Amino acid sequence: MKLSIGIIFCSLVLGVSSREWFTFLKEAGQGAKDMWRAYSDMREANYIGADKYFHARGNYDAAQRGPGGAWAAKVISDARENAQRFTDRFKFGDSGQGAADSRADQAANEWGRSGKDPNHFRPRGLPDKY
Repeated sequence: MKLSIGIIFCSLVLGVSSREWFTFLKEAGQGAKDMWRAYSDMREANYIGADKYFHARGNYDAAQRGPGGAWAAKVISDARENAQRFTDRFKFGDSGQGAADSRADQAANEWGRSGKDPNHFRPRGLPDKY
């Protein structure tokens, strides 16, 4: 409901054309694919210490698509971290361990979305394939 109200508001009040919405949605779809590719690569690599690199890389690649890609990266990253925080409560209790990891993940997400080099988080020994 909120999305449809936002679309109507922007279209009518701000005068956003349907072409611009199409471009935004296309970028968002491509950004979502970039996020999925980074997640798939992370699972495939199964490399200790590479989590932050793949977070930054997925967000970086998505944001390079344009505003739609950056939006998709933020929505996906926030949803992932919120879901993880919820499940970490069962895994770690109130130890704060899950919260600290979530904050570090969000910092890597923002680093990538801001256009900074995701290789800053790349661990030594991670195969060049990634």
